Amino acid sequence: MFGRKDKTAPIEPEQPAHDQRPGAKNRPTPKRRDQEAARRQPLVVTDRKAAKAADRAKRVEASSRMRQAMITGDDRYLPARDRGPLRRFVRDSVDARWCLAEFLLPFMVLVLFLQFIRASWATIAFVGVYVLVLFAVVDGFFAWRGIKKRLRAKFGPDVNLKGLAAYTTMRMMQIRPTRMPRPQVARGQYPS
Repeated sequence: MFGRKDKTAPIEPEQPAHDQRPGAKNRPTPKRRDQEAARRQPLVVTDRKAAKAADRAKRVEASSRMRQAMITGDDRYLPARDRGPLRRFVRDSVDARWCLAEFLLPFMVLVLFLQFIRASWATIAFVGVYVLVLFAVVDGFFAWRGIKKRLRAKFGPDVNLKGLAAYTTMRMMQIRPTRMPRPQVARGQYPS
């Protein structure tokens, strides 16, 4: 009644200093302390049960991505031992050829079965296992030489081949349907 009347005008939204440009950020850069405060997390989680559940869900999701990558050959989610263009080239080279070493395990199981049926057959088959091992070693040696030559031709002469001989050997010894990551090429379809 006797006081002043409030004659403040309604606050209008602030007009931007610059026109809106397509492809630009069109907003001010946030302050560093505000960004740090938004990212801040406690060192020790107060709700351990929720943290444990979140950690488990994250591990299950990563495991399922890795399992799917082992089937499809997606390089992003493969384990470190199978990742990279060199390892893919080795896998494809081994999967494209017939290897004697992949028949070792089934033949050894056959020999074990023969020991229960007739010992004389098992002795002959046991000698056959040694012969097959010898041929598999020779086959692996020549296969690695060929793969190494093609690796150097494709990736350059100074490429690091450390660990690839063992990777090739282990891949050759596995039965083709049980190989992980799964074969992505058919037999005879060598990588270029």
